[in-house]
Amino acid sequence: MNGPSILVLGSVNLDIVASAPSLPRPGETVIGAKLQRHPGGKGANQALALARLGARVRLWARTGQDAFADEALALLSAEGVDLSGVVRLQGETTGVALIGVDPGGENQILVASGANARMTPADLPALITEALLCQLETPLEVVEAAVARARGFIALNLAPFSPLPARCLARADLVVVNELEAGALGTRADDIRGALAITFGARGARLYRQGRMTAEARPPGVQVVDATGAGDVFTAALMLALLEGQQDGEALDFACAAAALSTTRPGAQPASPRRGEVDALIAGDRP
Repeated sequence: MNGPSILVLGSVNLDIVASAPSLPRPGETVIGAKLQRHPGGKGANQALALARLGARVRLWARTGQDAFADEALALLSAEGVDLSGVVRLQGETTGVALIGVDPGGENQILVASGANARMTPADLPALITEALLCQLETPLEVVEAAVARARGFIALNLAPFSPLPARCLARADLVVVNELEAGALGTRADDIRGALAITFGARGARLYRQGRMTAEARPPGVQVVDATGAGDVFTAALMLALLEGQQDGEALDFACAAAALSTTRPGAQPASPRRGEVDALIAGDRP
């Protein structure tokens, strides 16, 4: 691969997915679901998406010393992601996400973090020279330390949402949130000096710089099977496109197309598209 070199700091989970006739309301039991297991975790998902889209990727993460770790890391290893920064912790369990998916692709997710919560700032490299991508499924103090040690492009996906210090937001070249996370961010968006991307699901995404919208895009029409992980593919694709020097509008189109493609197949990592598929969809072909 000749693409940009990116360090992804984040979570590794095994996703246990139940595809059901409907998602349960509080106190409700829904039967008739189909069970599947897929590698997941926002960090691992984004690392795999970047690799399939053409980046050189190193993952920094923690798992347990259990069979779940082997399953969770299998696709990353197969795609050539550098796993030298992944440590298996004795006495800990690998993170697990319990995911319910309805026929329309909507999902509910419950995460048991396991080893993901055990990373500390002392576990990080002293200096991060690659581009850096972080999410918030690892301890916030680790994310803050990584941002402080990074010397290149910094992308932050504020999911699941937690408030980061203003100094972290100010150092980011790209911040990605969904519609709900944007509401939680509120006026803290003023601390962001780089680009801010807000996703709206099937309604597309917008990109802002210094409070001014510079691009808006809608995803191509596809048959949605499972939306799990679509936000991770969007984040990875947008970061890569901006690193490649694509203009805001072109980069946002690319990210929306990649995310749309990922919804046409079940699972998070297994559904992550390759670069040729995304380019073909943008060119007018359909999956």
